[in-house]
Amino acid sequence: MRTAVVVLGDLGRSPRMQYHALALAVDGGEVDLVGLEGAPLHAALTAEPRLRSHRLPDRAFASRAGHGRRRFVALSAARVSWQAARLLSSLLQLPKPDVILVQTPPAIPTLAVAWTVAKLRGARLVFDWHNLSHTILAVKLGDQHRAVRLLARSERRWARRADAHLAVSRGLADFLRREWGVQSTVVYDRPAAFFAKPSLQAAAELWSRLSRDYSLGARRIPLLVCPTSWTPDEDFDLLLEGLERAERILMAQRGASDAGTPDVAVVMTGRGELRQAFEQRVARRDFTRIAVRTAWLDPADYPTLVGMADLGLCLHQSSSGLDLPMKLADFRGAGVPVCAYDYAPVLGEAVTPGREGIAFRDPNDLAQVVLALATADFGKVPQFAASRAWLAAHPAQHWDAQWQEHARAAILGG
Repeated sequence: MRTAVVVLGDLGRSPRMQYHALALAVDGGEVDLVGLEGAPLHAALTAEPRLRSHRLPDRAFASRAGHGRRRFVALSAARVSWQAARLLSSLLQLPKPDVILVQTPPAIPTLAVAWTVAKLRGARLVFDWHNLSHTILAVKLGDQHRAVRLLARSERRWARRADAHLAVSRGLADFLRREWGVQSTVVYDRPAAFFAKPSLQAAAELWSRLSRDYSLGARRIPLLVCPTSWTPDEDFDLLLEGLERAERILMAQRGASDAGTPDVAVVMTGRGELRQAFEQRVARRDFTRIAVRTAWLDPADYPTLVGMADLGLCLHQSSSGLDLPMKLADFRGAGVPVCAYDYAPVLGEAVTPGREGIAFRDPNDLAQVVLALATADFGKVPQFAASRAWLAAHPAQHWDAQWQEHARAAILGG
């Protein structure tokens, strides 16, 4: 059985599709993982002999779009045309696949190209729904823009042509069934096995490097880790307001004593278009008791950072209200409580307050959590302490078990 796993995005920043590819290869199949160039793949994939990656070049037409909607649409169309040609050429040159597994978003041009290749080569076609492309575009153009309405109709049309579907949440699966008449299998994100509590030595070595490179002081302080893609669906205004409120309270309590050693470190990971602007905003603020840092880590270091965190922070705000961010699974695997923005009822599928973590809704909620972490006074946020205990007693299900139970049959058929 040969599978082409397709994601029209940076392969190195597409963990769910990497996990699909690795699971298919470990299951005994031959796998071609196709996507855009960018961050490196995890070592487990590069070491797998039955898995080959194919990185496509990308042209960032839309990055020069400025603020005009017409120009944005025109340059986005140019980028789509470029990507369609490169993806079609790549898929037609690969050895004949039995299955084509496609991540969506982006729906355009991925779904049309994958369907065309599946028909030409007699392959089973499976869509893995992470979100809805038209709702993402609506963030930029508005719900009533013609391009948004056209994209919604296109998504619906192509959805009905696939042989099978996966969805990241029950809420998304319900939407696909109710609105588009498409049945899907819910495959929740689960952590890979390497998301676990790191050894004391590994954690100490990484902290030593972080404290040196990012001026965090000599002693180990509480660590809040916030993975982010630096996109508009994350509320950095809310984050800064929450941190400023916590900073003012800590300064009132402790002043500038022990200067040079903050009370808590907030480490923001990842790369994206809004990172530089955030760094400039942080630089204009006088954070003393809270160290706010941005960092990009090697794939081998990232699970260690997640595992040594005292708290994970998720700022994700879904464009559709139906998707679940992968970072929740990463923290769950490491047994680290997560503080997640309560963006929609679907969050309840992954986070139950007092178990996997805490949900917050405004800057004051977030400030209280940061203060509890900085002062080790967990009585301020009882659900925080309850989550630490619950996670220690309930190890996470890993991706491999979830994949075998739910995804395998849907992808391969039978």
